[in-house]
Amino acid sequence: MGILEVKGVGKRFGGLQALGDVNLSVQVNTVHAIIGPNGAGKSTLLNCLVGKLIPDTGSVTFDGKSVLGRKPHEINQMGISRVFQTPEIFGDLTVMENVLIPCFAKRDGAFRMHAYESIEQEPDIVNKAEQMLIDVNMIEKRHMTGSSLSRGDKRRLEMAMCLAQDPRLLLLDEPTAGMARADTNNTIDLLKQIKEERDITMAIIEHDMHVVFSLADRITVLAQGTPLVEDTPDNIKGHPKVKEAYLGETQEV
Repeated sequence: MGILEVKGVGKRFGGLQALGDVNLSVQVNTVHAIIGPNGAGKSTLLNCLVGKLIPDTGSVTFDGKSVLGRKPHEINQMGISRVFQTPEIFGDLTVMENVLIPCFAKRDGAFRMHAYESIEQEPDIVNKAEQMLIDVNMIEKRHMTGSSLSRGDKRRLEMAMCLAQDPRLLLLDEPTAGMARADTNNTIDLLKQIKEERDITMAIIEHDMHVVFSLADRITVLAQGTPLVEDTPDNIKGHPKVKEAYLGETQEV
C-alpha cells in the first residue's frame, strides 16, 4: 500500500466526465508523475487530492486516513503541501517574511502578525526560516520582496515555504511552467536535492517531458479522465498507447 491511495475516483461537471474510475498508488519516498494531454483530468485529480474538489465516487487516503471532506488547511496539517502552477507567495513581503509565515503556522497553528514586533524573541522560528532559505539557495535574497524575484526564484521561495511545513507529501502542479530552460534545470536539481535530503514523497503534474523523465520513478498517463498506462519511465517511453493518446502515433514521448 502506498502513502497516497486513490481508488475508483470519479468526478463529473454537469455532463462532462472529468475523471472516471481513477486508481493510483504513490509509494513512499518516490516521485510519481501524472501526465496526459490537455483535458485528461490531471488538475481535477490534483484538486481532489488537496480538498479543493470532492469526488463523486471513490476514495482518497493519505497514510491510511481519508482526505475527503477535509478543508485544504486540514489536509495541509496532515502532512500534504502543494506547489501551484503560478508560485503563490506574498509579493509585498520580503523573502524572509514569506518563509516566517509557515514556520509560525507550523508551530502555533496560526501566524501571529504581532510576532514581527518581537522577532528577536523567536530565535527558533528565525533559525528554521533561515535554514529553509539556505536549503533552496535563497538566503542571500532574504531582504528582497517577493514581487521583485524572477519566476525561478519565486518557485524556490514557494518551495521553502512548503518545506517549512515539514510535509511528507509534496504535490507539484507544473512546477516549471513558464520557465526558461536554465530555471527549469535549476528546479529539477532543487527537487532532486529535496528528495535526497528529506523524507518527502512527491506527486508531480508536468507537461515538460524533460522534467518528468529527469525526476519520476513511476508515471501514470491519463487520457480522457481515466488511467491509460502506469509504468516506469523506461517502459513509458515509446509505449504505443502513450504515443497515440499523448503526442500522436508517429512521435516519441
